[in-house]
Amino acid sequence: MSMHDQKTVAIVGGSGYAGGEFLRLALNHPHLNVTQVTSERNAGTPVSMVHPNLRGRTTLKFRRAAELDEADIIVLALPHGSAAKKISEYEAKGKVIVDLSADFRLKDPEVYRATYGEDHPTPEKLGEWVYGNPELHREELRGATRIACAGCFATSVILALYPLLKLGVLLPKDIIATGLVGSSAAGASASDSSHHPERAGSLRVYKPVGHRHTAEAQQELPGHFPLHLTAISTPRVRGILTTAQAWIPDGYSDRDVWSAYREVYGAEPFIRIVKVAKGIHRYPDPMLLDGTNYCDIGFEMDQDTGRVVLMSAIDNLVKGTAGHAIQSLNIAHDWPETTGLDFAGLHPA
Repeated sequence: MSMHDQKTVAIVGGSGYAGGEFLRLALNHPHLNVTQVTSERNAGTPVSMVHPNLRGRTTLKFRRAAELDEADIIVLALPHGSAAKKISEYEAKGKVIVDLSADFRLKDPEVYRATYGEDHPTPEKLGEWVYGNPELHREELRGATRIACAGCFATSVILALYPLLKLGVLLPKDIIATGLVGSSAAGASASDSSHHPERAGSLRVYKPVGHRHTAEAQQELPGHFPLHLTAISTPRVRGILTTAQAWIPDGYSDRDVWSAYREVYGAEPFIRIVKVAKGIHRYPDPMLLDGTNYCDIGFEMDQDTGRVVLMSAIDNLVKGTAGHAIQSLNIAHDWPETTGLDFAGLHPA
């Protein structure tokens, strides 16, 4: 492949888990050539010192963001609020900007203020960004130059619910979703709650109400209905398992749920419907998805009451962050959508 078939990539904030995961995937992507990775704290240090899984895969060293050169694609893997404050500087460095944070996901400045407790630094730019969920926004992503990648918990909720709400298989009443979340979703910075004696073996409810990804999910899902999210931290490092409690109309059955998923997701390369009658892997399990870009979705229905339990599993760092960023870039550049994302996962893991 000639260099003309490749796009240069700069990752800003590449010492964290999201930036490191994007780098891991990009290094195996035939059309992406990562030329710069920034980190203020690690400037001058080989990238593989921070991401030891990349030993022998790259000779890049971290540089400061102030030393950022131009690149075809700028990937922003910064803490919330950082990208929006300096977005004009990054736009001057690259034609295509991919933001892995929450800065440009919400379209309405009022919703942003209500969700994050502050005004958006550049509200006039919000309409320029495509929400980076390929299953919902494939057409808008074609040729896109501003991609705001979806939140990980939001992704697991949206993908489980979207086909059923779109096709009217769920009643427009309260939906309650609970996410069991791996520790990497909290980022690479240490805190009291991530201290090993406090985290190991713990199942801690850390956001029973008011989860910020609620606004994303409500923005993206069809219809107007109350959505309630609860997040629970688990001892796993990667992965989210979401269960959503919802209700279907009288006269509907398993077959209607199956049909809705097949109709909407039948051609999706990274959605798998998991509902098996035998064995121990009858429903989605994030353990089987570590390192993969799949979202596994399952369901079970109580025919007597009309309650349906929807289940979705993802790797929060891949399908929940860096993987759907790569998938979105593939669509934006008209590359095969699965390029660089073909890892099948491990079993046992």
